[in-house]
Amino acid sequence: MRNFSKLVLMTFALAMLLGVSGTGETYAQGPKNEIFKRMEAHAKALSSLRSEITMSQHDSTLDDYDVKKGTVSYLPGKGKDVFMRIDWIRPASETLVVGNGEYVLYTPGIKQAIKGKTSDANKGKRSSSGFEFLSMSKSQLNANYATEYLGVEKVGGKEMWRLKMNPKKQTSYKFAELWVDGNGMPIQSKIYEKNGDSTTVMLENIQKNVTIEGNLFRLKLPSGTKVIDS
Repeated sequence: MRNFSKLVLMTFALAMLLGVSGTGETYAQGPKNEIFKRMEAHAKALSSLRSEITMSQHDSTLDDYDVKKGTVSYLPGKGKDVFMRIDWIRPASETLVVGNGEYVLYTPGIKQAIKGKTSDANKGKRSSSGFEFLSMSKSQLNANYATEYLGVEKVGGKEMWRLKMNPKKQTSYKFAELWVDGNGMPIQSKIYEKNGDSTTVMLENIQKNVTIEGNLFRLKLPSGTKVIDS
């Protein structure tokens, strides 16, 4: 899978965890009503987040898994802007920084950085990039997704609500799923592609509303880095 494709899936899967605040639908009777209310209350109370992150990408043709582990830091920002940084540690070092309407994906092993504007993704230059998901309002989520409640399932030994998000408009993937804890915090997301591949992102050892310095989201590229504008 090409670097940009990996960036798309990684960002979208993580954006679902950090950006979802309830779908804004008219609340139906039953579990979905309570889940949405808790998700919305949780999102309003979240001023920052730091956690460990695991991403597993499944190649359905080879039945092979590419697993990456690292850390993520997140600040909601003002308006539609957000600040996010992922530092992948294993199996190789790689850093993604999103902030001030821009993103940078830096791979030190090959001294390469992919840069772009999140607004370009929102205009449709890159389908289903995930950056637009980070800044979607509840009404936009409702316009773009129909949500199903799939019951309770254990993730990491804890019971979670499981939700299926079906795109109402044409996208590059089939659908997505979310696993939400009792506090309304999405813990795991899974993106199902049309070719049978999938990307799963899970957060662990979560720290909420901790102090995160703004300079963490300013990535200084070393001299000699090859920069690719996407």
